[in-house]
Amino acid sequence: MKSDFADLSNLGKSGGAGTATAAAFLQEFVPEGIPWAHLDIAGTAWLEAPKPHQAPGATLFGARLLAQWIASYKN
Repeated sequence: MKSDFADLSNLGKSGGAGTATAAAFLQEFVPEGIPWAHLDIAGTAWLEAPKPHQAPGATLFGARLLAQWIASYKN
């Protein structure tokens, strides 16, 4: 993740971004001791063709589940 142009690059050695690269990049900005997770939903974020259960467009995959989990979180 070293870069000739920036402090940190968000591209892997192959030149592309991926789930592991994205998680490693984001981890650099999370203070130590803070629990966190990276949910990579880019591949499921958009539906090109209609499905029996959904029209084409943004899927919001995982959004409801994540919102419910956050709402139920207790310190």
